[in-house]
Amino acid sequence: MQVHQFDAVIIGAGGAGLMAALYASEQVNTAVISKLYPTRSHTGAAQGGIGAALGNLEEDHWEWHAFDTVKGGDYLADQDAVDVLCKEAVDTVIELEHMGLPFDRTPDGKISQRRFGGHTNNETGKPVRRACHAADRTGHMILQTLYQQCIKNNVNFFDEFQVIDIVMNGDRPAAVIAIEIGTGELHVFQAKAFMFATGGWGKVWTITSNAYTLTGDGNTVLYRRGIPMEDMEFYQFHPTGIYRLGILITEGVRGEGGVLLNGEGERFMERYAPTIKDLASRDVVSRAIYLELKDGRGVNGKPYVHLDVTPKTVNHYLKEAGENRSIDAHYIESKLPDILDFCRTYLGVNPVSEPMPVQPTAHYAMGGIPTDVDCRVLGDAEGTVIPGLYAAGEAACVSVHGANRLGTNSLVDLVVFGRRGGKAMADYCKGAEFVELPANPTAEAEAQLNRIRQSKGKTRVATLRKEMQAVMSEYVGVFREEDGMAKAVEQVRELKERFENDICIDDQGSIHNYDLLEAWCLGSLLDLAEVTAVSALARKESRGAHSREDFKARDDVNFLQHTFAAMGPDGKIALSYKPVVIDRYQPKERVY
Repeated sequence: MQVHQFDAVIIGAGGAGLMAALYASEQVNTAVISKLYPTRSHTGAAQGGIGAALGNLEEDHWEWHAFDTVKGGDYLADQDAVDVLCKEAVDTVIELEHMGLPFDRTPDGKISQRRFGGHTNNETGKPVRRACHAADRTGHMILQTLYQQCIKNNVNFFDEFQVIDIVMNGDRPAAVIAIEIGTGELHVFQAKAFMFATGGWGKVWTITSNAYTLTGDGNTVLYRRGIPMEDMEFYQFHPTGIYRLGILITEGVRGEGGVLLNGEGERFMERYAPTIKDLASRDVVSRAIYLELKDGRGVNGKPYVHLDVTPKTVNHYLKEAGENRSIDAHYIESKLPDILDFCRTYLGVNPVSEPMPVQPTAHYAMGGIPTDVDCRVLGDAEGTVIPGLYAAGEAACVSVHGANRLGTNSLVDLVVFGRRGGKAMADYCKGAEFVELPANPTAEAEAQLNRIRQSKGKTRVATLRKEMQAVMSEYVGVFREEDGMAKAVEQVRELKERFENDICIDDQGSIHNYDLLEAWCLGSLLDLAEVTAVSALARKESRGAHSREDFKARDDVNFLQHTFAAMGPDGKIALSYKPVVIDRYQPKERVY
């Protein structure tokens, strides 16, 4: 066992973790622990843009961005936090530019902006250009830029270390326990403050845009220590994933003029969102696609529709809309190079000359570790702050996304709250002392790993994971109803029991034992699947990404509140609720 000591320790090296590390390291000794090399973090998969009301191409205001965020989140977002997000987005994007991020440019040298789903001119209701972009590699560029700045600031990096436990002393965190993947050794990281920025858990579902590494590790580590999870029933299904693979096709394709067509060649979004059409919020578009498929209007009878960005089709609809512009193949190649490469590589489809087959894909967690606007973790629905514990990014829920995240707001969330969290950690560390460690801080982590190693069951981890994904995809997907979700809860609990008693792994070694780590990550996914299903079953309404067939209306009287799900001492899930912060925007029907 090796013990390391730093003032601030950040778990996760995506955009939120790196931004926090950059700001914390300006004042205190800071370390980042990541199970990946930092520039392989999942922020790199974000393609189309980062939202900020710069107004470089047309009139825009941060207040418009805030209203679109609240409306897109179906009025479940905390409006004070949304104001922070949208107001600080402007300065934060300009700061990224000054760090060297290579944004695309307008002819006069300003940051270029494109349209994105749900972003509107609040006076006309029409789409507005708000997404700042670096081709379709925006997240990748943010990662590279922030990592370079962290190296410059002498941030300490521990790459390929997976955190599997947190050691608490009373109500304060004392250390996190990580396994060094290359050696199998356990390391203790003691600090005054810890931030979890470990990303999402899309691998709960079969079709997902998420990488294999997105297994919700950080959330589970805290959940098992009694920290509640907030709004876990809200998981976003992005409308345009590559058919069968789930690889993301950015909303930026539609922002550049691409349209969705059903098997009859019809631009069907005109039925579901007459004003904004293909650029409605993601939950609206995903449900529209499923309804088209349900009514037999998939392409060639298969469960997908077409996303068409060919110049012939786009120019036809631009002319129909009265827009004084047209595009050509060169324009598409320059604006969407990675998307074209994905489709050519994985589908054998050339999007410049033929449409892309797409279907909704599990994409983003609106819920997670509850925090305030300074990223301090909350221990209950009453808002009790846990000293020295922070969270940011997709792993966290400051509740700026509400029931459905607006496109581009993920990257905004990462950098705005990563920065705020880093500053708050540094301020805390300057007045705090280290928390005393117990005599054997790795005891419980070792017990977790040994139980998996010593399991003598017959079920393969991959088999169990596939069964979990099938259950969650069928019963807790885009559309939900009570009987199905009740089955999901029951079946996930059966899978958890099998995980405890009947799994097997082959590799009993220490060096790069991914057999062991995949099993541990499956346990994490099963915990989060159960919390998601239980939280969803209890919410008897439709709101944002939570769409129920048996309760089709939104119910502001009974459910305009956040769900808090905590694991009790007996292992059972206890639900409590917290009011939504509403100041400027009273809930009303969403119309697109």
